Amino acid sequence: MSSDQIPGYTYGTDDVPDAPISMDEFERLQQTVLFDEDDEESLQMAGDVLEDQIDDVLDVWYGFVADHDFLVYYFTDGEGNPDEEYLDRVRERFGQWIRDTCETPYDENWLNYQFEIGRRHTRERKNEADDADAVDHIDMRYLVAFIYPITATIREFLADSDHSEAEVDAMYHAWFKSIVLQVTLWSYPYVPDENW
Repeated sequence: MSSDQIPGYTYGTDDVPDAPISMDEFERLQQTVLFDEDDEESLQMAGDVLEDQIDDVLDVWYGFVADHDFLVYYFTDGEGNPDEEYLDRVRERFGQWIRDTCETPYDENWLNYQFEIGRRHTRERKNEADDADAVDHIDMRYLVAFIYPITATIREFLADSDHSEAEVDAMYHAWFKSIVLQVTLWSYPYVPDENW
């Protein structure tokens, strides 16, 4: 499925509002997590490695969520039943998110969409992209805590290639930096502007 066919995927469109921080502020955040041009190159390499494994990666992540009722909760309807259509639609975007993490230049469109992703985890926009009737907010503590499983589980997929150990390590650390950077951006709608 091409990205323009993914339900609710609005990257680079007029539907995505401008990020509430400047590119200068964004660059300072990148410096804070030690993210540089080498990491961009490593992520592009990671994108090539992961492309044919995206469904397998998503199986691991969805399996992790399915094993924890308190995480499945955020994809349930008013009666506590998992909304399978919603889960499937989110999965399509999750796969594209892997590609965007690895392949997309970290420019203004990328920055804007990170804030959109953040809003879609909160009462501000959750469920809108899918017209879903699921729980209307994902608590920030799980957004932050999910950094570890999303990072730790990717290494074995990166290692499933003919790249050297040093290259795998570089891809892994570039991924880790990007995830921390993204979750930092996603946290914006959770806190008062003056605190972020």
